Amino acid sequence: MQSPQQAFRLNIKRGKKLNAVNDVAVFLQHNDKLSPLLPTIKRNLTLKKECSAVLPAIFDSCEVLNLTDDQLVLSIPNAALASKLKQQLPKLQAHLQHRGWQINAIRIKVQVKKTVEKTAPAKQAILTHSALSAFKELESNLAANAQNTPLKAALERLLSRNKA
Repeated sequence: MQSPQQAFRLNIKRGKKLNAVNDVAVFLQHNDKLSPLLPTIKRNLTLKKECSAVLPAIFDSCEVLNLTDDQLVLSIPNAALASKLKQQLPKLQAHLQHRGWQINAIRIKVQVKKTVEKTAPAKQAILTHSALSAFKELESNLAANAQNTPLKAALERLLSRNKA
């Protein structure tokens, strides 16, 4: 019989669609060092769902960091959203208390996430010599009028980029 860790690894290798929450829960339940985290993770996910129900526009980018000593700590990516959320804290706290959560204070931490710079897209089409000569011929044979001016300019740019 396989251990849950081995079953988890096998499912990944097979490329099956996994129910991530259930698979992570099974993995955490059977891992001695990580199993104490499972109740905290479940609680934080439930809290995030509760908060999203009240303030869906703001909570798309927020995270629940922790809940200790009846104080909820939320992470938010920028100061603008933090100020909007700060205005809604009484409404959020009242809703959570109404739903049975014992929360006496809510703190907000602005935690800017790293942004990944987009790389320039690689050149996708490589034009052959015959294609380039056909474009050059088209550009030289086009009538010089106002209607063809944008096309001639585009052809000149295309030919100048592909001179190498």
